[in-house]
Amino acid sequence: MNSPFAELQPGVQPLGKVRDYLNEFIHAVQAGRLLEGINRREILLFGDYLECFGVPRCSSVLREGEEGDYLVILITGGAVITQLHEGLDKVIYVVKPGDIVGEMSMFDGQKRFASCVTTLPSDFAVLTHDKFMALLSDHPRLSNKIMLALLHTTTSKLRHATNDKLPGLADVGFL
Repeated sequence: MNSPFAELQPGVQPLGKVRDYLNEFIHAVQAGRLLEGINRREILLFGDYLECFGVPRCSSVLREGEEGDYLVILITGGAVITQLHEGLDKVIYVVKPGDIVGEMSMFDGQKRFASCVTTLPSDFAVLTHDKFMALLSDHPRLSNKIMLALLHTTTSKLRHATNDKLPGLADVGFL
């Protein structure tokens, strides 16, 4: 396995392909509703492009301000998304099994705007940009389904963040 993800922390353990943990992966993504409308055979195909890693508690999975060319899906364990604000890391989201993190940087190549730190020993599925491009080439129909699922997830996060962080946005005098 050759992934930048494995280089983040000394305790990160490569576990193999998702297909080796298919039942756990399916259980997690069903809980997170990430791959709704994608059947088991398609999930198995998708799993060939994902690598699994075991990550110890209190380990960085993503680091704010760093380049990122991969996304992660939490399979087991727990994590938090934090963002530096006035010199302190503030928790902005609690990551649950089935949640996807880091998709924006994988797609747009920009620096990460937040960090992800494990709160429990955790297992993650990792999709790199290169593997996603290979999936697009090898299985265009499946990758379109996955892109739509990722788009749905990302827009849902944006709506949630907007409602939580800017609740009075529509309450301006000229509307």
